[in-house]
Amino acid sequence: MSTLYLVMAMRLPGFNAAAVQPHRDFLDALRAAGQLHLTGGFSDGSGGAYVLCNVGSLAEAEAIVARDPLVTMQASELHVHEWLTR
Repeated sequence: MSTLYLVMAMRLPGFNAAAVQPHRDFLDALRAAGQLHLTGGFSDGSGGAYVLCNVGSLAEAEAIVARDPLVTMQASELHVHEWLTR
């Protein structure tokens, strides 16, 4: 199995709901490119997570996440983790 990257997205105070649809479009583009394994929101509305696949390195995953509208619109704080699954 290739390396996976877990992206945790936690909403910031004053969350900008206008970022939601651009974020979903961003994820759709990642899925179309074969780089999105799984995504979903937390039931308490505090944020969500997604799993990147077919990405060459942690640095590349971080560069992808930096383009996420949740980041560019300053709606959420995102953290990328190299995920050792089994």
